Amino acid sequence: MTNTPPVCDYEGSDYQERFWEEGGRAYEDGAEALALKRLLPKSGRHLLELGAGAGRNTPRYHGFERVTLLDYSTTQLKQASQRLGEGAQYRFVAADVYRLPFAPGAFDAATMIRTIHHLSEAQLALAQTRACLADNATFILEFANKRNLKSILRYWTGRQKWSPFSPEAVEFVALNFDFHPASVRAMLAASGFGIEKQICVSFLRSDFFKRLIPLKLLLAKENLLQQIASWTALSPSVFLLARALPGSQLATAEESAFFRCPACGHYPLADTPPKLVCKKCGQTYAFKDGIYDFRLKS
Repeated sequence: MTNTPPVCDYEGSDYQERFWEEGGRAYEDGAEALALKRLLPKSGRHLLELGAGAGRNTPRYHGFERVTLLDYSTTQLKQASQRLGEGAQYRFVAADVYRLPFAPGAFDAATMIRTIHHLSEAQLALAQTRACLADNATFILEFANKRNLKSILRYWTGRQKWSPFSPEAVEFVALNFDFHPASVRAMLAASGFGIEKQICVSFLRSDFFKRLIPLKLLLAKENLLQQIASWTALSPSVFLLARALPGSQLATAEESAFFRCPACGHYPLADTPPKLVCKKCGQTYAFKDGIYDFRLKS
């Protein structure tokens, strides 16, 4: 039924606890917080967090009136709900990033952090993202950079077969991709985005530095490197600030026209919990435990 690319599903995963809370990633988390502080608008109407997971970054979007958290895993969204609470500020949506269930112009901002590296068809996901953003909306995209300094050194010394300089993405583990910066920029441009700023992140991502340097000092050095060395695009992680170029059919969706049917594309899809029904194709979607479930089964 779906005929869309495979999805990296974190259903039932303890990723937040295992990778972030117990995995010694305080430096990476802090480095990303520094980048977001530089790139996020001070305020906004409605932000879409693509690949929100358990809501690790969501509190950093406090300047927005509403935040919609989207993830394919209901497990992750339930963890996010427990972390954030179920207040009116947050909406939790389980959906496929290749079939977003939102009307054109529904958001004035979006983020996609530690998500695109799981996408075999990144261009398709970026096009879907642009389709639900209003003209001039802010889009912050993070990607895993194949042309990072460590990768270059490994390639030059013969410890790595694939070239960090070639434009194609490299799949180093199933559904885990590193991208060339120029290729990501080209995909954004083809999807209707203009790039305004680049921040390189996690320059000091090394167990050696983490053991040797206290976290506060490590982040101080990271802060400086983000300011003076982001032009190099040699870090393992890169954040891009993009702007949705004018051209959408609808400038800003009304709340009553917020959802669209991911199966047939019809909108508006009436928000009628506990079940949403598309008037055009008859597809039904559940609302359960505070989560809208728009996932389409094969």
